[in-house]
Amino acid sequence: MRGFVHLYTGNGKGKTTAALGLALRAVGAGKKVSFNQFVKGQRYSEIDAVNKLLPSITVRQFGLDCFIIQSPTQMDIEAARNGLNEVSEIIQSGRFDLVILDEANIAIYYNLFTADELIRVLEKKPKNVEIVITGRYATRELIDYADLVTEMKEVKHYYNNGVEARKGIEY
Repeated sequence: MRGFVHLYTGNGKGKTTAALGLALRAVGAGKKVSFNQFVKGQRYSEIDAVNKLLPSITVRQFGLDCFIIQSPTQMDIEAARNGLNEVSEIIQSGRFDLVILDEANIAIYYNLFTADELIRVLEKKPKNVEIVITGRYATRELIDYADLVTEMKEVKHYYNNGVEARKGIEY
């Protein structure tokens, strides 16, 4: 079966959730999944659930603390670059049917690595490996490269009314 490159982007909620939904479907079909998170290094409920309930999904995080409200440090850049190198090896190994690069678009947006560097990694993927890239601010290069692009559009969000992120719902 040929593997495609999916890109889930946009300002709306649900990009990581969509990727995890696809991971759940893949596991149900007996496929091996690698879920790789860039930028994020904190504990999230979805990571806890995957680790607890779905041991056939391998999880790696290539982020430190959340720098989104600040500028990334040299350590943030190194963590993302090391992660991209590791993900390149994961993809090329052929051990996984589905490889998710969660928040890779954000890593590119904050100049932790470039879209061209990510595309060079994707160009080396085995034909049967499915790839999912998530995050706001997808570049034109990645949009053009991907086989499937979905944009999550925010129409209305309670966050704009002062509701903070809630455990089990947003994180």
